[in-house]
Amino acid sequence: MELVIDKVSKKFKNKLAVNNFSVSLSNGIYGLLGPNGSGKTTLLRIIADVVNPTEGNIYLDGKSKKVLEEDYRDLIGYMPQDMGFYKNFTPEKFLYYVSELKDIDKRVAKEKIVELLKLVNLENDKDKKIGRLSGGMRQRLGIAQALLNDPEILILDEPTAGLDPNERIRFKNLIANISKDKIVILSTHIVSDVEFIANEILIMKDGALIGKAIPSEFTKQLRGKVWSRAITEDELYELDSKYKIVNTYRDEDSIVVRIVGDEKPLECAKAQEPNLEDVFFYYFSHKAEGEAL
Repeated sequence: MELVIDKVSKKFKNKLAVNNFSVSLSNGIYGLLGPNGSGKTTLLRIIADVVNPTEGNIYLDGKSKKVLEEDYRDLIGYMPQDMGFYKNFTPEKFLYYVSELKDIDKRVAKEKIVELLKLVNLENDKDKKIGRLSGGMRQRLGIAQALLNDPEILILDEPTAGLDPNERIRFKNLIANISKDKIVILSTHIVSDVEFIANEILIMKDGALIGKAIPSEFTKQLRGKVWSRAITEDELYELDSKYKIVNTYRDEDSIVVRIVGDEKPLECAKAQEPNLEDVFFYYFSHKAEGEAL
C-alpha cells in the first residue's frame, strides 16, 4: 500500500498552515515531529479527509482520494487531538455508537469492542460514565475508537497526551504490535513517543516538510553539534539566553548542560553522541510556543 501526499497546502485566511507538503508513505510507523503551531494537526485532518486542502491532492495506490471517496474513508482510523465525547455515555456505549457511524456489522462490532476494551485496559471501566473517567482513560478510549474498523491507515494526533509513564509504554507496545500491514502516522512534539517505534521520522516546520529519514540518519547528521559541560548555577541563566540547551542535570556541586549548535559553545565542552531529542532541539527552539493549527 502506498499513500502519496502530493503538493498539499492549506490556507486559513492569511495563515498558510500547510505549505506544499509532499511525501510518499508505505506500510510502517511514521513519527510526525514538530512544535505546536507547525501545521501537524491540519495535515492530519487533510489525510483523514476531515478538511480539504486548498491545493494538492492525496493518492492511495495511485487513485485519487477524491475518486475513492467512501472507499478511502473506510480505510481510515483517526484519533483527533481533541476527542469529542458524550459524558453520559459509557466507554462501551460510545464504541457501539461509533461502530454504527462507521457502519460496522453489529456482530463484528460486538466482538471488536470486547477485544479493544481489553486492549486499551478499559474492560473493567466499560460501564462507567465517560465524564467520570480520567484524562488518560479518555485518551485510551480515543485510541480504541480509531481501531474499531481495523483501519489500514491509522492517524493519531498527540495520542499520548494525558497518559502516565506506564500508559505511554503500553501505548507504544500496542502501536508496535498492530502496525503490521498498516500505515501509522503518529503526530507528536514529544520525541520519546516515537524515538524507538517509528520506522521513519518526518520533521515539519512552518507547515512544510523539512526532513524525512530513519532516526539514525537524523542523529548521524548531528554528530559534532552536540556538547556538554559542567557549569555553576550562576552561569546557567546566561548560557540559556545564548544557546539551545537540551537539558540539564546536577552532578555533585555543578550543573551539567547539554547544548546543540553548529559551533562548539564553550571551552572544555565535550562532544556527545546525538539522540533524536537533540535533533528536535536543533531544528526547533525549546521555547517555541503557540496553538496547534
